[in-house]
Amino acid sequence: MISVIVLTRNEERDLPGCLEAVSWSDDVHVYDSLSTDRTLEVAAAHHATITQRRFDDWSTHQNWGLRHIPFRHPWVLYVDADERVTPGLRDGLLAAAADPNDRMAFRIERHDYFMGRWLRHVQATSSYIRLFRPAHVHYERLVNPITLVDGPIGSIAGHLDHYPFSKGLDNWFERHNGYSRMEAQQILADRATGRSFSVGKALFSADPQERRHHQKELFNRLPFRPTLQFLLLYVAKGGFLDGQAGYTYARMRSIYEAMIGMKLADLKRGSPEVCSIPQMAGPLTG
Repeated sequence: MISVIVLTRNEERDLPGCLEAVSWSDDVHVYDSLSTDRTLEVAAAHHATITQRRFDDWSTHQNWGLRHIPFRHPWVLYVDADERVTPGLRDGLLAAAADPNDRMAFRIERHDYFMGRWLRHVQATSSYIRLFRPAHVHYERLVNPITLVDGPIGSIAGHLDHYPFSKGLDNWFERHNGYSRMEAQQILADRATGRSFSVGKALFSADPQERRHHQKELFNRLPFRPTLQFLLLYVAKGGFLDGQAGYTYARMRSIYEAMIGMKLADLKRGSPEVCSIPQMAGPLTG
């Protein structure tokens, strides 16, 4: 009833647990970005269907997968290798797919873990569109893509468990070094095309994905972004309630914002390291 897609790039460590947590599906696809470790062996051992494609940017890569991977079922669940579908979420997913009403996609809550505890407060958002009919969904943005749905969206009981630090802090900073470059490229791409921006939607939109887009642009226009990011997550969102883990995570996100700002300045100066802006993918047509 539900197909599963898992995006991978050198995920031999996290993939076994992820695939075990979706073993209830009879159609699991590992969508791999040319891994050089044992990721494909792990996928084959769990009888997953493997599709490989060189990664370019997040929305293009994800849109290509939804267009070209031959899913067996009309509903698709997207998870990352460092995420785990909990038993309660599994039951919610199956119930939603069996009786979706007019919904074309569903939001799922995610619990992120760091330093042995759930980051309950310090995250900017915990709701993500992960179960959907592929023909009604497409992604936009080079990195941290937003999910656009052609149709009504529902919510599912249960949650994903997420372990973004399973490979250590060095890996987190390495990944966010690349993400910050792509965020800087995205900022200039949006401004070059004159993409609309609304403070009202950034603060009050009922759609989390729309609110997230406008909040990002609002942040990009404010001074002292790293400090503001820390205050937002640690104070306004209540990150201090997450103890040392919340404080450390808020500081790391502040550093990430500083990286984006520095790379944006480099890009504006025409630095060859960041001046190439990949083409955005178009919407899904089916």
